[in-house]
Amino acid sequence: MKNEGGIFGLRPIIEAIESGKTIDKLFVQKGLQGEIFSQLRKLIAQYEIPTSYVPVEKLNRLTGKNHQGVYAFLSPIEFDSIENVLPQIYERGKTPFLLILDRVSDVRNFGAIARTAECVGIDAIIIPYKGSASVNADAVKTSAGALYNIPICKENNLKKTVDYLQQSGIVLAAASEKSDTYLYDVDFTTPLAIIMGSEEDGVSDALLKVSDYIIKLPMAGQTASLNVSVACGAILYEAVRQRLNVDLF
Repeated sequence: MKNEGGIFGLRPIIEAIESGKTIDKLFVQKGLQGEIFSQLRKLIAQYEIPTSYVPVEKLNRLTGKNHQGVYAFLSPIEFDSIENVLPQIYERGKTPFLLILDRVSDVRNFGAIARTAECVGIDAIIIPYKGSASVNADAVKTSAGALYNIPICKENNLKKTVDYLQQSGIVLAAASEKSDTYLYDVDFTTPLAIIMGSEEDGVSDALLKVSDYIIKLPMAGQTASLNVSVACGAILYEAVRQRLNVDLF
C-alpha cells in the first residue's frame, strides 16, 4: 500500500519493483524471515536497492498500518529510455544536446548538474542503472526542481547506449583531465552527447575508447581537477556559446 510517497507491505513492494518503479530507500525490519521476504531479498540484490535493516519501532513511526516489516520510499520522478526520447528530439527538428553521467554517485553533484543541464537546454540526461546517484528528494531539491523538467534516461548498459547514439548520428565528447585536447578546439554544434565521469575515477575506459573526442578544461593551478558539477557546467556553457553562434540555442 502507498502512503505519502512511500509504499509498505511485502507484496506491494515486490510488485512495485517488478513493474519498474525505482526504490529510493528500503527499510526492512531486523530479523525478518519468510518465503515472501526471500523473494524480496532476491530483488534487493538483483537491483542493488539501498536497504537499511531497522528496529520495528522505526517502521511503526513511518506508518501506523500493517507494514509487514518493510517500508520503501519511491523515486520522485519517472525514468525514460533514450531510445524513446531521441527520435522525439529529431522529430521536433532539434539538434540533439545530451548529457551522459557515467556513475556520478553524489546526490548533490547530480542535482547541481541537472540544474545546470536544464538551464542550458539539455534534451535528456542519461545515467546507468547501477552506480548512479539516487534520484531522491534531496536530488530534486538540489536541482531546484529541474529534475521535473528534463527527461532522465536510466539505461542498463551505457556501452550499448553510446553505440546506439553513435549509430543515430550523435557525436560523443568525453571529459578527462588526461586529454591533450581542450574543449575549445571541438565543434559542439553537431548532434552531441557530453560524457562526464564519476567522482572517483572519471569516465570509464570502455566509454573513452569509443568517444569521438576526449576533452579537458585548461588548469593553471596545482589542483589536478575540478568538482564534476563545476567541470560539467563549464563544458556545457562552452557548448552553449558555440551553439548561440549558429542559432541552435
